Amino acid sequence: MSPREKRLLIFFAIAGFIVLNFLGFGFFNSQKAKIMKDRDNARLKLEAAEQFRANREQVSEEMDWLAANEPLPAANQDVQTQLQELCEKEARSLGLTIKSQKPLPTDEQDGMHYHRAKIEITVNGSEESLYRWFDRLNIPEQMRIATHIRLLPNTQDDTKIDCSATIEQWFTPLPPSA
Repeated sequence: MSPREKRLLIFFAIAGFIVLNFLGFGFFNSQKAKIMKDRDNARLKLEAAEQFRANREQVSEEMDWLAANEPLPAANQDVQTQLQELCEKEARSLGLTIKSQKPLPTDEQDGMHYHRAKIEITVNGSEESLYRWFDRLNIPEQMRIATHIRLLPNTQDDTKIDCSATIEQWFTPLPPSA
């Protein structure tokens, strides 16, 4: 081999070595970035798992309470009717005058385990009777609560209060096959 061919061969070997180093450097940098990203994702998962573990006790207590107090599956109309009858019965037993009542559309969002039957009711009576009425209606164990309450003084009788309230009852809907 002539000296010129040897130099050309050495030049191509050096050029090939430099090209391989650039390719290898780019490959290792991309691998390093992937490893860093995987490490960050693993760290986030670990932090989330630690947070779940820290909240596990509280959540398990809530889940136990919910399991003990979960309502039986029922049809929307039945729950709405029972809620309306309960509101009327309790109001009358406490001497409240029912001015109006209006069933509201049931919240039936897809993917939600519980639905909510609602009734808007307007009553009139003494302040003490209203508070007792709300006390009888707001029972978390039965998944029932007054979510919107509006109290106004009665314009004709200062001893009475006009109250407009939205009462909601959470319930488990019947399965689609029922």
